Amino acid sequence: MSDADFLIIGGGIAGLSAAARLAAHGRVLVLEAEDATGYHSSGRSVAFSHYGIGGEAVRAMTAWSRAFFQDDPALARTASSLYFADEESRPRLDALGAAMSEFSDSIEPVDAAAIARLCPALRTGAGGAIAGLHDPTGLKLDADALLQRVARDMRAKGGSVLPGRRVASIEATGGGWRVRDETGETHEAPVLVNAAGAWADRIAAMAGVDPIGLAPRRRTIIVVDPPAGAEIAGWPFVHSVAGDFYMLPEAGRLLVSPVDEVEDDPCDAAPEDYDIALAADRLEHYTTVAVTRIAHRWAGLRTFTGDRVPTAGFAADAPGFFWLAGQGGYGLQTAPAMAAAVESLIAGTPWPDGLAQLGVTAATIGPERLRAPACC
Repeated sequence: MSDADFLIIGGGIAGLSAAARLAAHGRVLVLEAEDATGYHSSGRSVAFSHYGIGGEAVRAMTAWSRAFFQDDPALARTASSLYFADEESRPRLDALGAAMSEFSDSIEPVDAAAIARLCPALRTGAGGAIAGLHDPTGLKLDADALLQRVARDMRAKGGSVLPGRRVASIEATGGGWRVRDETGETHEAPVLVNAAGAWADRIAAMAGVDPIGLAPRRRTIIVVDPPAGAEIAGWPFVHSVAGDFYMLPEAGRLLVSPVDEVEDDPCDAAPEDYDIALAADRLEHYTTVAVTRIAHRWAGLRTFTGDRVPTAGFAADAPGFFWLAGQGGYGLQTAPAMAAAVESLIAGTPWPDGLAQLGVTAATIGPERLRAPACC
């Protein structure tokens, strides 16, 4: 049996980032079901920090987290992003621009000619992109480096990770929680942090805690070759404001997604033929790139709360049980802010400086907002 002050289920970016913070306040033990950390969502993200996704709270946590990434050149490099609209979706572009500009003064409206200069492959003009929003200050994150960094920080403070430890049972004890993994080993701690991603509601059910209605959604990405002779390294991370396409240059190839959100059960997500074909179709619809070969394909789960704001906080119905879930598609870019909030909520440190001023409080991310109201 192993004992800890903080027992964390889930070795993705959320769990490891929280572990790195909590390790300054006691012994941290992370249980990861897979043989490697970051195996599911954290390791399958395109890992880009920008203001085009999520609502106000997500953008606020994205803004707060930027300093963490920029302080370590190994974690991120500056890379631009571009949202574009056709005539039909132009009103959505204007609304997005207003929302993004609340957190950055670098958002630049661009016309069709500028879009063509930024990304020559995009179709512009009649039937194509007529306007866009360009952010030259986006950050391309290195997901693997980030996972290694927070794991290293945690270990330097005495914390540890046990991979290959899928949870078999959870029970409340008089002063905390006892978890038995599938190897038969038990682990106890007064605080149990549920950072199990798509499996977080199932972990709660094992502990006898009411679920909060998490929704795993599958997203598909394909990798294709660029046009012969094209210099794609300087192309931005391109998104349709309609929310049905993105394209990112990476290592000499193009990562493409139909921005799908397909309902799925917690699983080792795999791409389906329809979604692969849809990604290729969207690429050929929005750009002049012809898909002659799909070099690689994968899928990952993005798990959302009902209001699409990540949640962190103690469960009202289970003392010592702490929710850290629902990171959606923004877990990497908001991880530093969420981890600092977790430290405050569990260890009693001051609320992260500047986060409340950006509009994020304990109530903003607390799990009680997700409970169904009592009937009658």
